Amino acid sequence: MASRIISVDVFDFVAFGGTGDLVRRKLLPALFQRDRDHQIEGPTRIIGVARADMTRNDYRNFARDAIIDHVDAEDRDQATLDRFIDRLDYVRVDAVGEEGWGRLKALLEPEPDRIRVYYLATGPDLFGGICRRLGEAGLVSPQSRVVVEKPVGKDLKSAQRVNDAVGAVFDEKRIFRIDHYLGKETVQNLMALRFANALFEPIWNSAHIDHVQITVAETLGVEGRGGYYDTAGALRDMVQNHILQLLCLVAMEPPAALDADSVRDEKLKVLKALRPIVDGAVATHTVRGQYDAGASALGPVAAYADEIQNAASQTETFVALKAEVNNWRWSGTPFYLRTGKRLAARCSEILVSFKAIPHSIFDAGAGTIARNELVIRLQPQEGIRLHLMIKDPGPGGMRLRRVPLDMTFAEAFGARNPDAYERLVLDVVRGNQTLFMRRDEVEAAWSWIDPILDGWRHAQDRPKLYRSGTWGPSASIALIERDGRTWHEDAA
Repeated sequence: MASRIISVDVFDFVAFGGTGDLVRRKLLPALFQRDRDHQIEGPTRIIGVARADMTRNDYRNFARDAIIDHVDAEDRDQATLDRFIDRLDYVRVDAVGEEGWGRLKALLEPEPDRIRVYYLATGPDLFGGICRRLGEAGLVSPQSRVVVEKPVGKDLKSAQRVNDAVGAVFDEKRIFRIDHYLGKETVQNLMALRFANALFEPIWNSAHIDHVQITVAETLGVEGRGGYYDTAGALRDMVQNHILQLLCLVAMEPPAALDADSVRDEKLKVLKALRPIVDGAVATHTVRGQYDAGASALGPVAAYADEIQNAASQTETFVALKAEVNNWRWSGTPFYLRTGKRLAARCSEILVSFKAIPHSIFDAGAGTIARNELVIRLQPQEGIRLHLMIKDPGPGGMRLRRVPLDMTFAEAFGARNPDAYERLVLDVVRGNQTLFMRRDEVEAAWSWIDPILDGWRHAQDRPKLYRSGTWGPSASIALIERDGRTWHEDAA
């Protein structure tokens, strides 16, 4: 059955950092796809804002090239492309100076009642300043919303400063802290899987689940982001936001309703229930690594330190953690988290490993009985796979085999799977904050991350080197295997 397309109200989308990589690769293609499906209608405008000296026509050519580069040919047609390009405008603005704010005001003022989405596709150091200048210029109307990209700060104190600065201009219900992982189809299907099926929720607890693994693996290196990445590292860049949000969705209690605050209240409870990793636990429950030279599918690749030209760098490009949720539902069930760059494969997935059966009625000739496992894959090929034991067909007695019940969304629904940004941007227009992080969530996550960062600093140990194209340092294997478990093989 085809999904129903519901259009949104007319809006102005103002992208600060409008000539940057995020706008080119993600935001413009996402808005184009929603225009193509007629969810964007009427005189909606898309306004790029940046310091570059460009005309409106220059920016429209920039956007046209972005659509051609990042939207498949079968998903674009000339009429839609022309209609979309006609929506675009550009204003040169100095985000830290005075230039351009008057021109932006002149462009927006004729439509004071229109929904305005200010998307801050800039570095977090500019978030507060841009919001302050929007307020001073009289550009914050009752229908205005602001979207901030991660990372919100680099630790708890800096996150609080950013939140204070943005919150001084926009109230909390108009601040959308975006995590594109929460817009992925599979992530939202995790909630449907848990709360719309009697099969899973009664056994979604430590009595039946042995452990959970969350893996976000990349084959790429820093790819030109070395300046930012060397001040962040994998723990800040991936764990504090993406991975902890996934953990929350796996571990949270059923919300009272599917409204934004009910869902986020339950996620916050999980973050507050995480057992702190402090003192000696930092050494036993965490592993950090840094990729060395090695090989990829495209050939030899350099070490991280050589790539960023900083031989003394102690920034981690790999993290593995053992996390524990201290509540009744999850007591005794560990959550193993890992993420890294230059790993053996690109893969983002959640593995829920159920406990072994208490007693086997089958004789040894039937074979080994493996645990049931639920695999929720975010990328590539979003889908859900449930591993079960069945009898191997045919005569000759009882032989057991482990097989997957597999549903790949693209195959099951026969349609293009929308990019996460397509969903999230229109949720901002609708004012729906369910898939966005609330301030207290962000700060609770930093409260758990900060002691790990402090422990690493005090230990003064360098990250463990791992060869590019492998699955990280051997210590990450020891982290899980000393508990009698192993990393999910399909991720490899």
